[in-house]
Amino acid sequence: MTEFPEFMKQQANRIATGSQATPGVEGYVFDGADGSQMAFWTCRDTASSASHVHDFDEYMLVVEGRYTLLIDGKRIPIKAGEEYLIPRGVRHGGEVVAGTRTIHAFGGRRAIRAVESSNQ
Repeated sequence: MTEFPEFMKQQANRIATGSQATPGVEGYVFDGADGSQMAFWTCRDTASSASHVHDFDEYMLVVEGRYTLLIDGKRIPIKAGEEYLIPRGVRHGGEVVAGTRTIHAFGGRRAIRAVESSNQ
């Protein structure tokens, strides 16, 4: 499988471009009853993710490709099938290789939908 299934890529769940830390990424978000979120990202191009911090924990799983986390000057390569937990308050960024797909779980609200963004 090289793409997330179509039912996961509904326009109503598409993440707004301005809500993404990585340029050129396509993302979709789903909300938990407790305010948490799950995001599914596909990176079409090799790119760098802007350094940022969350007020909640972030769990990530690389489904396909490779993502290199940048934390405290360290490069942490994460390959397909590998996962990582980024604790709240930790500044992080990254580098992604074209074709990489990732799944992220956030302990809070991280992503804004494109439809929400256009209504503001």
